[in-house]
Amino acid sequence: MKSQWECFLQNLGVWEGSFTNFSPQGTLLNDTPSRLSLEYLNNSQKVRLSLSRSGQDLIREFSSVGGGLLFFENGSFSEGLIQLGPFSEFGGELAFVHENRRLRLVQLFDKTGQLKELILIREHLAGTPAAERPTLQINDLLGEWQGQAVTIYPDWRSPETYSTALKLQLDDAGQLIQSLSFAEHTITSIATIKGSIILFDQNPQKSVQVLMLPDGASATSPLKVQLRQSFFLEVGWLIQPNLRQRMIRSYNEKGEWVSLTLVTEQRV
Repeated sequence: MKSQWECFLQNLGVWEGSFTNFSPQGTLLNDTPSRLSLEYLNNSQKVRLSLSRSGQDLIREFSSVGGGLLFFENGSFSEGLIQLGPFSEFGGELAFVHENRRLRLVQLFDKTGQLKELILIREHLAGTPAAERPTLQINDLLGEWQGQAVTIYPDWRSPETYSTALKLQLDDAGQLIQSLSFAEHTITSIATIKGSIILFDQNPQKSVQVLMLPDGASATSPLKVQLRQSFFLEVGWLIQPNLRQRMIRSYNEKGEWVSLTLVTEQRV
């Protein structure tokens, strides 16, 4: 099993792409070209991150990873706050690595806990093709998906792996019926579809929306995060028509970050 540092090194290279900001309703706010370099410094055994976008440069150096940051063995990762606090802004990033491509998505919430903004980051290794998937559509998701999940923990306990099954279908009224099975649990829920938004609002206190985005991406967000209610942030990426990955960053009722899950699923 790779160390967290070895998993981090899977991201080395020069990544070219863009940062695209969306409102919670899916309105495109702006799009900024970007160039991000992750370089291993042999003399100091550090990694230097250099990000250039819209005339601004950011440089960070890493000699270790931890805190609110966790990596999977293929280099995919998530970074964010480890604790939801009262009257403070909140957010998290979930990021996939696949061959020469990365897809990252940041979800941001304001001081009242309301979903404020989403930032979609699409990147490819410099000098390689920048092929992208079309904007995600509901028909891209319908059907039955069989998957394998791995859950890792910020307290370094052993990872867990298990099978998943996801069935998505439309009923006669055009609503989405979702049935998710994992670890001997099955959860069925109903959503309404409004343009690029899939809204699960059967429980108004825990309304969750899925926003369908460019490059086969989707962002699953609670409309509001608050203490005394568990919640999760999820991002999906349709890598190929029948291959999808989902990443879930989960928080408990105390607002504490408790786990990170990567699901790789294929349509059957």
